[in-house]
Amino acid sequence: MAGLEIQGIKKGFGQQQILRGIDLSIADGEFVVFVGPSGCGKSTLLRTVCGLEDSDEGAVLIGGKDMTRVAPAARGIAMVFQSYALYPHMTVYDNMAFALKLAGLPQDDIRAKVEQAAAILRIEPLLQRKPKELSGGQRQRVAIGRAIVRQPQVFLFDEPLSNLDAALRVQMRIELKNLHRTLRSTMIYVTHDQVEAMTLADRIVVLRGGVVEQVGAPLDLYQRPANLFVAGFLGSPAMNFISGTVEQMAPQAMAVRLAGGALAQVAPRAGLAVGDSVTLGVRAEHMALESAGGEGIAVAVLAAELLGDSSYVYLTPDGGTTQFIARIDPEVRWRNGQEAAVRVEPARWHVFDRDGLAI
Repeated sequence: MAGLEIQGIKKGFGQQQILRGIDLSIADGEFVVFVGPSGCGKSTLLRTVCGLEDSDEGAVLIGGKDMTRVAPAARGIAMVFQSYALYPHMTVYDNMAFALKLAGLPQDDIRAKVEQAAAILRIEPLLQRKPKELSGGQRQRVAIGRAIVRQPQVFLFDEPLSNLDAALRVQMRIELKNLHRTLRSTMIYVTHDQVEAMTLADRIVVLRGGVVEQVGAPLDLYQRPANLFVAGFLGSPAMNFISGTVEQMAPQAMAVRLAGGALAQVAPRAGLAVGDSVTLGVRAEHMALESAGGEGIAVAVLAAELLGDSSYVYLTPDGGTTQFIARIDPEVRWRNGQEAAVRVEPARWHVFDRDGLAI
């Protein structure tokens, strides 16, 4: 096992700059997830770490050793791809043992390593089957087992669950978390799925346009996003946003005049003054929906989705074009076109300045 240092990594293809100077420190035994929209550079960064791409600038250190120009096979890493990439003519055992045979290990050592990995992944009964006889989830376990037998310093996962159906993805997320707990190895995981990021990671690295927007524990990023992008990217549904202007400042609260004319009471923020333009954000679960005429923000109900354990109600503020989504008790039914009021506790509002940075 080993920690990993990414120092000033830059990478471009022709005139297109993909990575714009990435600095990141990953501790020994940590599970870190790279997440971001398509084209943000997360897979390119992973491929640069493993040596499948050469960086234009910067360095990659694994276990304190500079691996920047070292061949992928000599870096002490193992990578699991979205594609299972199993040899169809080989059994599960032979697929898992193949790299060890190439390395010239004795047969007894190979068998011990394969059987140990199979036991961890609970695929012992499958060792004599061919890949065509396996389900998608079983094939992915074999691909992970092929990485485990090499006993790498760092595991790299590039969207390994994308080919699985929803139920299998949930099951495999649990198994990957348990695998990390068992092996205590350093793991880096790339995904575009924020649910995977939130449930798997010790820390999440949010990327956009080849730069790191924020790094932190999942709950920290969810509750204290650094900017509008992170706030809108993490969370399902996404955070609600509405622009406004600071109208009054007081020790206990500040009043923000929202687009559309409503007035929101917000916990005060240092550095703001009357007349400043801001963007307010609030999570769907922090919005209370009440009958029209209350003290909250007047809204009209556009639609309601009953999900069983909750309902998503789509709203538009009176006189505005912004759309809100509130998550509420499913026992309370709202009709399309019905007038209502949204109430938000002052401390639940997130405040962002004109540059989109959290205040």
